[in-house]
Amino acid sequence: MKPSPLLDSIISPQQIQHFSPAQLEQLTVELRQFLIDSISETGGHFSSNLGTVELTVALAHQFDFLVDRIVWDVGHQAYPYKILTGRKDRFPTLRKHGGLSGFQKRDESPYDHFGAGHASTSISAALGMATARDLQKQDFACVAVIGDGSMTAGMAFEGLNQAGFLVILNDNDMSINPNVGSLQGYLNQMISGQYYKRWRDRIENAIKAIPVQSVSMRLAKAAKWSEESFKRIAVPGLLFEDLGFSYLGPVNGHDLPATLKILAEARKKMEQGPVLLHVQTKKGFGYPPALKDPLKWHGVTAFDPETGEIRKVAADPAVPAAPSYTSVFGNALVDLARRDPKIVAVTAAMLDGTGLNIFQKAFPDRCFDVGIAEQHAVTFAAGMAVQGMRPVAAIYSTFLQRGFDQVLHDVCLQNLPVTFAMDRAGLVGADGPTHHGLYDMAYLRCMPNLILMAPKDEDELRRMLLTALYSNRPAALRYPRGAGLGVPLQDPVVALPIGKGELLREGDQLALVAIGTMVAPAQALADRLEAEGISCAVLNARFIKPLDRDLIGHWARSTRKVVALEEGCAPGGFTSAVAELLADEDIRRPLLRCAVPDLLVQHGDQARLMDEQGLSLEALLKRVRAFAAEP
Repeated sequence: MKPSPLLDSIISPQQIQHFSPAQLEQLTVELRQFLIDSISETGGHFSSNLGTVELTVALAHQFDFLVDRIVWDVGHQAYPYKILTGRKDRFPTLRKHGGLSGFQKRDESPYDHFGAGHASTSISAALGMATARDLQKQDFACVAVIGDGSMTAGMAFEGLNQAGFLVILNDNDMSINPNVGSLQGYLNQMISGQYYKRWRDRIENAIKAIPVQSVSMRLAKAAKWSEESFKRIAVPGLLFEDLGFSYLGPVNGHDLPATLKILAEARKKMEQGPVLLHVQTKKGFGYPPALKDPLKWHGVTAFDPETGEIRKVAADPAVPAAPSYTSVFGNALVDLARRDPKIVAVTAAMLDGTGLNIFQKAFPDRCFDVGIAEQHAVTFAAGMAVQGMRPVAAIYSTFLQRGFDQVLHDVCLQNLPVTFAMDRAGLVGADGPTHHGLYDMAYLRCMPNLILMAPKDEDELRRMLLTALYSNRPAALRYPRGAGLGVPLQDPVVALPIGKGELLREGDQLALVAIGTMVAPAQALADRLEAEGISCAVLNARFIKPLDRDLIGHWARSTRKVVALEEGCAPGGFTSAVAELLADEDIRRPLLRCAVPDLLVQHGDQARLMDEQGLSLEALLKRVRAFAAEP
């Protein structure tokens, strides 16, 4: 780690308010270098944070980070803020178990005024703070820092419609994937606002120079009459002015003196009403590999800061690497779409993350990235389904939560054949509680008309995708992050009978009923218990809804006790469904529910988190062994 004399001397961010211009410039250099050195060791969100170094330093110079409420959207770009607010020495623990979160957390620091993790929440949150401030006659500034990608979400504009404070638009032309849609083009046009100001000044000066007063007056009235029309052509920033904001910018967010100057101007204008400050930055600024490919460097594992080479864990060359569930999904969807022109795909700013980049290359006219707008993505897919298409909405489990009402109201209540492919289901590790996909089974199981599935391996994922697409009903399948089990991929792909599970092993003492990622551990658990004289039947439920009541009911009656296993939340999830089935069928067998308890799971290594929640093989062995021994 390179020495950082100025950065190391900061005890509190309030010191920065007294720094000279030269010290502020030096601080940005040291802060950016610290980010490069630190993230190269720990991994984390990288390119977006390199882009906000100067902006963060300028904010620290103009505002009191403890008193004033600086609300960062998502949190992908707030590492510099964390470093300047007393957490620099803890950065080696970033995203590690018990260490710093990669996002804002109110219980981590008094400087984190609002928790973050999902996009487009900052404006509404800051508005709530400002309103409470005014009602309580308090005195502090509220500032929402939101990226241009987050501005595509309707929630951001709902907040703008009411907001009355400083909103800083961090415009870097990207969310995770490059931004899409008309708003992105609109933001690009804002640069032209400076030309309007120049031409207006020139016209005013020319009119004043006319010696005949009556002519001058008539021309002035004509100019005034046409000014608004001209502004609407030349100044796209009028959208924000029409919402009641004074629009400032755009400013080069890497030009520290210019950013400081315009931020000071914005602070003064805040006394008169709401202000939108348009700051243009570049993801990856200051680190050439990240600047060249900001998508690749959005979130990284450890890397060599000198060469930019990602440090990979050595793999056994004799064992071929299993494909990821994401890539298996992407390729399977392409194969199906080649045979059916009605198959289309939708995602919300996550083409690469969901594997739809594969589909986009094959069928660019049938792939739609709607930006960070999950609610719109769901209803957009529903509209296509009404017209006879077969849409697949590929959205992370944690992000589909944002479209709950649309899934219910616009898809399920109308019984439309939309398929939801939910990547990152289960515990996802370092991103923590805002990103764990633990709730989809609970929040979707209550939906009428919906089929809900989870594959035991990557080959079953392909079969479930085919089943969902031709079920002619709303359907969802959930699958985990990372590599599959390495099973052979069978061709041709055969659909599954809806609502039918699979018996993998017979036994007479315990019935192990598992779903998705817990099927393989259940099989391994049965092997271990068999060696101890405990006979276990193993069932792959396949469907959370509809449950295979005949299969589960038969083996529950044929054994002494039942164990249900899922990588999801216990309240309302798969194990709840099994408990309901036993109660409905009056099957009086003791039930052990192995699921994530009703608590927030923090960030950390995925294997460790699984062990802490009692879902690792060794933890399951202890729990089930004790359960089997009970009278």
